[in-house]
Amino acid sequence: MDEALLEERLTHSVIGAFFEVYNTLGFGFLEHVYVMALERELRDRGHTVAREVAVRIMYKNEHLSTQRLDMIIDDRLVVETKSTHQLHSAAIRQLFNYLKGTNLEVGLLLHFGPEPKFYRQIRKNVQRNAPESGSAQPRANTRGFSVPDPPNPPHPPPKS
Repeated sequence: MDEALLEERLTHSVIGAFFEVYNTLGFGFLEHVYVMALERELRDRGHTVAREVAVRIMYKNEHLSTQRLDMIIDDRLVVETKSTHQLHSAAIRQLFNYLKGTNLEVGLLLHFGPEPKFYRQIRKNVQRNAPESGSAQPRANTRGFSVPDPPNPPHPPPKS
């Protein structure tokens, strides 16, 4: 599948909701105001919204930390929001790390700044378990406390 088309309908709907919220509220509110409005707009559009999702960060099958991300939409899309005057350069990295922590492929960074902007992040080479008969592809577990990072194959030793 062409990565530019991953979750195209879903991201299109979320971006439309983002612009609806921005056009209604404008610039200047705190992030939580935009997140609450975005959640309502997304639910009105028929989406399932999980907020403040706790993601467990694992290292060699040991729990290191827990991070909270803003939203997961329809168990398939990570959404991170910012409402700063200038977007910090680490925001895209933060979104990518959330994708790794949830094992999801697509994320959106929505910036409610002086000019509304969005950034789409694709995580390539997502580890997928072969589905068992009758089961679907793995999805984020937004109903429980956390989503563990899947085990990664060991990296080859550095060349001397």
